Amino acid sequence: MFQPHPFHWVPAGGQRHATRTRLESGEVGTALCGESITPDRSEIAWFWATCGSCNVAAHELAGVPMPSRWAES
Repeated sequence: MFQPHPFHWVPAGGQRHATRTRLESGEVGTALCGESITPDRSEIAWFWATCGSCNVAAHELAGVPMPSRWAES
């Protein structure tokens, strides 16, 4: 299966986290920030804010620099 990025965005725990593997409903996994997460498939979950630590880690995995306005200090 084609995968354009080395990570997957997963809404869980009130934020959009990133993982190295795709998680199915009910499956527990570890986000790039280190948090243990279970996907939330509710209609509003994709509107949650992005986890800052996962965002930085996802950019690093993709080899794309963080825009300066989003970079963690």
